[in-house]
Amino acid sequence: MNDFVAVCAAELVKRMRDDSWPAVRDALVTFLVENEPGGETRATGVRQELDRAQSELLHAVRRGEQDTVADVEAELRMRVRRVLRNRPRAGAQLRTLVSRFGPAAPSPLTTVRKPNPGVSETAPQKAPGRRRKEIVAVLLFSGGPIFESSIPLSVFGIDRQDAGVPRYRLLAAAGEDGPLWTTAGVELTAPYGLEAVSRAGTVVVPAWRSITSLPAEDALDALRRAHAEGARIVGLGTGVFVLAAAGLLDGRPATTHWMYAPTLAKRYPSVHVDPRELFVDDGDVLTSAGTAAGIDLCLHVVRADHGNEAADALARRLVVPPRRTGRQGTYLDRALPDETAADPLTDVVAWALEHLHEQFDVETLAARAYMSRRTFDRRFRELTGSAPLQWLSTQRVLQAQRLLETSEYSVDEIAARCGFRSPVALRGHFRRQMGSSPAAYREAYRTRVGAVRVSAGRVEPRDRVRVLAVQEDLEVQVGTGGQAGGADEADR
Repeated sequence: MNDFVAVCAAELVKRMRDDSWPAVRDALVTFLVENEPGGETRATGVRQELDRAQSELLHAVRRGEQDTVADVEAELRMRVRRVLRNRPRAGAQLRTLVSRFGPAAPSPLTTVRKPNPGVSETAPQKAPGRRRKEIVAVLLFSGGPIFESSIPLSVFGIDRQDAGVPRYRLLAAAGEDGPLWTTAGVELTAPYGLEAVSRAGTVVVPAWRSITSLPAEDALDALRRAHAEGARIVGLGTGVFVLAAAGLLDGRPATTHWMYAPTLAKRYPSVHVDPRELFVDDGDVLTSAGTAAGIDLCLHVVRADHGNEAADALARRLVVPPRRTGRQGTYLDRALPDETAADPLTDVVAWALEHLHEQFDVETLAARAYMSRRTFDRRFRELTGSAPLQWLSTQRVLQAQRLLETSEYSVDEIAARCGFRSPVALRGHFRRQMGSSPAAYREAYRTRVGAVRVSAGRVEPRDRVRVLAVQEDLEVQVGTGGQAGGADEADR
């Protein structure tokens, strides 16, 4: 079948260069609509995809970019192979289509092999230099959240060259047999399968359906092979668990959604999990926290590939900050994952959360658990994914954060109520985790709340002065020609 598919794809690409293309395209649209899953509902989209591929091909031919020409043919070849894998009988229909506009194609049942001495026919062969980072495969699985799944599709799959954003070539690939359903019940139809991973220089896993189950071994093998052949591997949120299952994070720093970080650390103890970071770039393997942090990491990838100007232009189109300051620690919650509820240490954790206003240390917690300090440290890290002292400091800062938002206590009083030995200690820990001083955080928080009340038509007396100050700042920005974004309506 491989020879049959290769000949058909090559012949179709030839037709893209001559006047017969409109007729070939219409026949190919009919073939794909009839045989691709969900094709009957997206004839217009298929036609646009083929025209876009032809446009790229002609542009590449004019500029002498043979790699791009080969990529267009390879993508068409993968698409045809996927159709025939799901519907083998469509081979005869494709042979008729190709023979109608060019030389007769071989039978899909005919296999023609040219001997290549010294090369194993079973071992996978890597073409030197064929892994280009601009070719991005997004590996989709059933049961993933639609928002996270859509992030890399939007960042890498939309042509924004008019705004100064370099073009990526997107391969949306199914990591398992379909149909693929999101958590919202939306069915996804990916035009490619795992074979797309073998072509990509960047592979993104945006989500995984369960932090306690493993993906199929063939998907993990595809990721391992891609990484071994030089591809850049990116995991977003729960997709990080897929990278960990493939062994790509062993001995590496990584992050994931703070809520799942303890589970990642417990299931994969060789991974150095840091739940405070929005994303971690470890060279050829990159990971991010959940949801919006996936956008941060994708922008970082664009910045690494094409520079600040390109990443900033993309951020403007997406109407997001080019670089977010701060860390994931700002969003941490006190709750532990449900699966840790039965652990004996949870009683100690609960006691610590109820007595944050008291000054106690890790030795106190170890004594309450009837463990040595060394054993307690090890067991606590297995449970929470962080060291006891780090966790305790984080909880004290979170309590201080809540009091800054909801009370009128001074910073000195809050330090005492959160178990810090002095206001200086509070300020140091708070700045490290939140990126600002306690006083600056309180002021920024109340300014945001005041602005929300204004937008809702509710302005309380205590907010009025602060809101007027915000309005004056906005008037100054408008008066000096400041702009809020400049995004197209399509990107809002």
